[in-house]
Amino acid sequence: MPNAFELRCAQYGERLPARLEDLVGPAHGTVGLPLHVVWSGRRSYGLEQPRSRMGRYRTVLVEGQRQDLIGFLNRDLLFATWPVLRTLISRPVRVVGEAAFPELNSARAAAAA
Repeated sequence: MPNAFELRCAQYGERLPARLEDLVGPAHGTVGLPLHVVWSGRRSYGLEQPRSRMGRYRTVLVEGQRQDLIGFLNRDLLFATWPVLRTLISRPVRVVGEAAFPELNSARAAAAA
């Protein structure tokens, strides 16, 4: 029987797009998130401000469904922010994301160098 961590990993893995290139969300401007992703608190995020962008990406990665990830995340911004963002998300999201997209590990390694 799978444990809670394995169950969360499996659930998150089902939400991931096939490729990072599928993440075609905006790279600039202010973006609002729908209620099914953010049901309370802040719903609008500016992508030009690093702290705001991190909050938005964290929320979408943790709460969003596959179409939310595809439509609200931008591949280049995810890649650029991953070294810090990975420390702000839950372990299952981080583990599954890095296993599915090994290029995220190279972003982390490049930031550490």
